[in-house]
Amino acid sequence: MSMKNKFRSFFTLDDEYEYVEEAVEQDVEEEQEPKTKSNRKQDNVVSLKSAKSSSKMVLSEPSSYNEAQDIADQLVNRRAVVINLQRVDHHQAKRIVDFLSGTVYAIGGDIQKLGAQTFLCTPDNVEISGQISEMISQETDESYKRW
Repeated sequence: MSMKNKFRSFFTLDDEYEYVEEAVEQDVEEEQEPKTKSNRKQDNVVSLKSAKSSSKMVLSEPSSYNEAQDIADQLVNRRAVVINLQRVDHHQAKRIVDFLSGTVYAIGGDIQKLGAQTFLCTPDNVEISGQISEMISQETDESYKRW
């Protein structure tokens, strides 16, 4: 072979082979990427049964301020809690509501008054819609004045 042919074969054929090899490697990488992406999507799938079973509501009727921490633990465990404060004297009821208000604020939840001495505390995973009728809120306003 002449020097000219060697020079031409060096630049033309090697370039083609490199290009083909790179293209093949890119095709292989492109084929692997969708598989890993689809695996990632499958990791994010949550069964509706598990989501349904994790939603719970707890009814609580504390008899003293000491039970406020148990109610707060329920909220931290992402459970909604309805609290009836009829069995607690006025001073302790205020302290319980203050404590739970702080807990709800810390976890990004919500607290709403349902009745004269009834509250609903919810964590951030529970959405509340609707309102209590005005008749009940008028009764609670009157009882609030007594608080």
